[in-house]
Amino acid sequence: MAFVITSPCKDEKAAECVETCPVDCIHEGDDMYYIDPDSCIDCGACEAVCPVEAIYADDEVPVEEQKFIQLNKDFFK
Repeated sequence: MAFVITSPCKDEKAAECVETCPVDCIHEGDDMYYIDPDSCIDCGACEAVCPVEAIYADDEVPVEEQKFIQLNKDFFK
């Protein structure tokens, strides 16, 4: 399991998650941040500090936000 950043982050880009991540798996894109699913250690630190509640465990992403699972993966290809 990895964590996924979803639509509330778009154009918000609060960086608390980046500062909290112990393995530096969160990277800035043009309009939001993305979590590298291959380096995420599933610690949940980012989820706890996100001020816009944009971060979910990949198996808990709401149905309407499911496309962000693939968007996070694709960002690191």
